[in-house]
Amino acid sequence: MIKWVAAFLGYFILRFPGAVLGFIVGSLLDNLGGSKGGGRTVFRDFTQQNVSPADFELNLLSLCSIIIKADGQVSQRELDYVRQYFLSTYGKEKANAIFRTFNEVIKKREVSAQRICSYLVQRTRYEVRLQLLHFLFGIAQADGQVSKAEVIKLKELAGYLRIGQHDFESIMAMFIKSADNAYKILEIEKTVTDDEVKKAYRTMAKKYHPDKVVTENEAIKKGAEEKFKEVQKAYEVIQQERGIS
Repeated sequence: MIKWVAAFLGYFILRFPGAVLGFIVGSLLDNLGGSKGGGRTVFRDFTQQNVSPADFELNLLSLCSIIIKADGQVSQRELDYVRQYFLSTYGKEKANAIFRTFNEVIKKREVSAQRICSYLVQRTRYEVRLQLLHFLFGIAQADGQVSKAEVIKLKELAGYLRIGQHDFESIMAMFIKSADNAYKILEIEKTVTDDEVKKAYRTMAKKYHPDKVVTENEAIKKGAEEKFKEVQKAYEVIQQERGIS
């Protein structure tokens, strides 16, 4: 497992040559780790460590790597999606600092996806975790589709993040299209009345309004804006379909 994460990080730092080097070094670390009691994941629990830059960004990058590897292959488009997102959100200097620190701690600490999510559950509001899941779905879709393996992994992470089933399906509907997508996004059945549609829209608009996402993390703020727009689009689709004024 370490070899894939090391390759992923190496790519961010030195592009393709770094990915190759990271894979080789990670393979050696994998072998060493296996001889010491195997089955353990990449880091120790961040909640017990003082990490700089901010722990949140490092944990976010950890979850990104988990999704990128979920279907058993490292997609160039997904790598580029994450890289561009961090660069555009944090700027080149801070993004590179995050990647460098992550690359350093990867050799020293081990943490499971469950521990990463537990860390975030303890330190973030529910609304922030919803936007985090939205961002992870965006990574999965970056190569053109969200695979079954990625959906399974995303559902697992959603469970660790204590995100409800209806909220998970609502976010998933924004990335995996179906006939009833608009209704799924608003978390209602197609058989509800027009008044219930309006009520659901007001509830979801309030729930996902960017002002509800209290965080200094720009990546999560952008995710909130995107999701809020999807809720608005879903309501407009139903309005047009039903002729609701």
